[in-house]
Amino acid sequence: MGDDHEAFGGRAGLALRLDGVGRRYAVGGPWVLRGIGLDIRAGTVVRIEGANGTGKSTLLRVIAGIDAPSEGRVVGRPRTAYVPERFPAALPFTAVGYLTHLGRVHGLSKRAAASGAEEWLERFGAGSYARTPLSELSKGSSQKVAVAQALLARPELLVLDEAWTGLDAAARDELDRTVAERVTEGGAVVFVDHDPRRLSGAVDVTYAVVGTEVNVRTPEETSEAAAPPGPSVVIEAQGPPGAPPPATPGTVTGHSPEGALRLTVAATHSDVALRALLGARPPWHVVSVSTGPGSEAAGASVLEAVSESEVRDR
Repeated sequence: MGDDHEAFGGRAGLALRLDGVGRRYAVGGPWVLRGIGLDIRAGTVVRIEGANGTGKSTLLRVIAGIDAPSEGRVVGRPRTAYVPERFPAALPFTAVGYLTHLGRVHGLSKRAAASGAEEWLERFGAGSYARTPLSELSKGSSQKVAVAQALLARPELLVLDEAWTGLDAAARDELDRTVAERVTEGGAVVFVDHDPRRLSGAVDVTYAVVGTEVNVRTPEETSEAAAPPGPSVVIEAQGPPGAPPPATPGTVTGHSPEGALRLTVAATHSDVALRALLGARPPWHVVSVSTGPGSEAAGASVLEAVSESEVRDR
């Protein structure tokens, strides 16, 4: 472990390492987790799976720094944000007041915190509830506030415990896009969700909590593999000669006969991928966008986004 300092930091480095970590809630009590060793790399999405009651939420709390391990150590402490399974909605704040307060706690200026609070509420479709007391919000609106608070300070490590639960379809899609943005910018995302298709195609590593241990699962063993594939978009783009492709969500699946890079990406992440390609310096030219089964609606919006972006770049 003497190379920890050199291994951490940067897009390709480690964001966090758990080394022999155990967790129990009372001295002499039963172990919830024990002997946990895992690495979370910058720029990756990590899924945690396991049956109910196996300690998934406990593991997320240790990763997020909310709970200290009872044994072992956590190496590395990136700027971290956490969305808990249950949001304490009975706090004496309005939605925007709560977010502004937390933004200040995260080190943002008052103006930046207030602006960020308004922006994230709008992105998740909760702008009209900005000045509503938290105690009067519906469960779904409270969940939007819970997610927004984790995104204010652009965390390097985002930890999501069933964060999509209670969100409407538009807000779920927005959270998918936000995850893709964090990863594209070099952040790491660790999540638990009951839907095996959540972030389908975007997960880099899956860990399964079994008993008190955590095991790496192969792609064939994951719950995602057993679920029907989600809608996807295939983007072909041509870059400047010799230029490496920008960091984007999705998987490079080859090249066209003309030499264009072929990228397959989840439909909900396609606009993030396109922004990364078109926003690169020098920019990449999007040659074509095609959709897989079930992706027709997403494809229409993607094509519109490409058209608007390329007009702005001219």
